[in-house]
Amino acid sequence: MTSGPTWTGARGAETSQSGPGEASGTPLGGRQARPATIASAGLVSYTSGPDRGTRDDGVVHPRSDSGFTRSRLGRLLVSTNLDGSATSYDVAPLRLSVVGTGYLGATHAVCMAELGFDVVGVDVDADKVARLAAGVVPFFEPGLEELLRKNLEAGRLTFSTSFADAADADVHFVCVGTPQLPGGHAADMRYVDAAVSNLIAVGLKAGSVVVGKSTVPAGTAARLAEWLARDAPQTHLAWNPEFLREGFAVDDTLRPDRLVFGFADDITPDSPAVVAMEAVYGPLLAAGVPVVRTDFATAELVKVAANAFLATKISFINAMAEVCEATGGDVLGLARALSYDPRIGGRFLAPGLGFGGGCLPKDIRAFQARADELGVGAALGFLADVDAVNLRRRDRVVTLVTELLGGDVTGKKVAILGAAFKPNSDDIRDSPALAVAERLRRAGATVTVYDPAALANARRAYPELNYTDEGATGAARGAHVVAHLTEWMEFRELDPAVLRPVVATPLLIDGRNALDARLWREAGWTYHALGRPRA
Repeated sequence: MTSGPTWTGARGAETSQSGPGEASGTPLGGRQARPATIASAGLVSYTSGPDRGTRDDGVVHPRSDSGFTRSRLGRLLVSTNLDGSATSYDVAPLRLSVVGTGYLGATHAVCMAELGFDVVGVDVDADKVARLAAGVVPFFEPGLEELLRKNLEAGRLTFSTSFADAADADVHFVCVGTPQLPGGHAADMRYVDAAVSNLIAVGLKAGSVVVGKSTVPAGTAARLAEWLARDAPQTHLAWNPEFLREGFAVDDTLRPDRLVFGFADDITPDSPAVVAMEAVYGPLLAAGVPVVRTDFATAELVKVAANAFLATKISFINAMAEVCEATGGDVLGLARALSYDPRIGGRFLAPGLGFGGGCLPKDIRAFQARADELGVGAALGFLADVDAVNLRRRDRVVTLVTELLGGDVTGKKVAILGAAFKPNSDDIRDSPALAVAERLRRAGATVTVYDPAALANARRAYPELNYTDEGATGAARGAHVVAHLTEWMEFRELDPAVLRPVVATPLLIDGRNALDARLWREAGWTYHALGRPRA
């Protein structure tokens, strides 16, 4: 057998090593000897194959016939590969802890248990812990509650408010929030620091690995590594950014499009942090998921750079919508034409009300703040324009409603279809739909909101708005204008002919460019959309 390609780990740490898939019957590409604890666990064993392996670009490229020999330890499970074939693999007998059981943490804990690991989720919020322990997910995410209950019943998943219950874990995932600081744009790191401090305080076992998943400013991992080296030298650190899309979080965790592992610069392939990551994600590596192994800073930057790019693409097409409104062009036709260019593509090129939620807005602002701290703020100055374009879309909808109602919304009834910042979610953080609804209410309109999943959250955050549980029909009853602001499938499938008789005036604003303009106009509606000509 010939030597495999160079294994590219952290910056400056390259080792000639057989890559995964190039050695039969030996764990992880022929690495025979490992340190104690995690390294001695039963890991996935890859069979040989010419078209899977780690190349010099640091990416594990999938092969079409991923096959595996069995390790001596662990539970034998079966997964479905990317090509549809079945693969058996061993799950290392590791115990995992997940610190923080919000959206990211709860999803990660459940999915790691689904992969066969013993997992404890830890959170200081006793109510949240109690609900999860009872099999109730405290937010809307398709498919997650079923997996939660399944793994609670299987005994693989528990939840606790005590960090002591995580002390014996082999791998600790830090999944707490990093919100925007009040009065500023930088990320608030107090929850990450508190999580690490509490883990250190309970006395982490020798050889355990702390894995950061929270979205953090570049330089955080290096700081935490120094902290652990000083106060918990028996532990190791890795960075593993998340790329979850709300509404698709289970699939994004169990079948991700890539994995990113960040390690210290002096890492070697047999270091406990490396072995732990490959053990935990063995089932996904077995299924052919690409993995990029890199340094701490790059791993931290991947997430914020990805969000900055997506936000830029969304704001670009929305800026084109502004231009189309001034020139009489059609932004949908423009977007379609651009999408055929393989250098551009059509994903995230959907013009509309813009982005919101708990990630993109605060992440691009925190990215700018960190760049300013590092003295390279000019490099990300364009993100301020991205943010401004995004916020102007909300202004435009408010202006359009006001224009259609004769320049004054006082006493007029406005139906808002959508409260969540995106469909298939109950997340209302920085919701464009609710921002528009609240501004119209303050201008004197009577606003009624309907959303299939986010009404409870919306009622708590915006109690002065009106809400209905009677669907789109209930919201539209007596309305002078209907604004479609969150593109739920329920709204896409509305019959405009059925909705027409309940409104006072058949005026529709499609804030997401997601409805069939011809169908609505044929049903007697006056249809308006952002960036499109008025018929």
